[in-house]
Amino acid sequence: MEEYLGKFVEVIIDRQLGTKHPLHGFIYPINYGYIPGTISGDNEEIDVYIIGEFEPLVKYEGYVVAVIKRANDVEEKLVVCKELNKYNKEQIKVLVEFQERFFETTIITY
Repeated sequence: MEEYLGKFVEVIIDRQLGTKHPLHGFIYPINYGYIPGTISGDNEEIDVYIIGEFEPLVKYEGYVVAVIKRANDVEEKLVVCKELNKYNKEQIKVLVEFQERFFETTIITY
């Protein structure tokens, strides 16, 4: 997944900021979606966290600023933002903690 670092991608948002997860009940504090036409370790499209945006979105274009590697899961996640190098690893960790706290993760930044 590191090959996505720094690339400009289009993301479809299927879990908007402020919506509730359909199975686990937590609220999404950021927009979350996927890159169409890709496949991740779970045989679904690659999942993406959108950071730096503060309203619910439907589509988004930005740069892949980080890869979240999960040691105890079959898939990895991407983090996308309008600007490269705007957020450091610690800031990204805090922003995605709502979901990533359940996994053993390593964050690789651009």
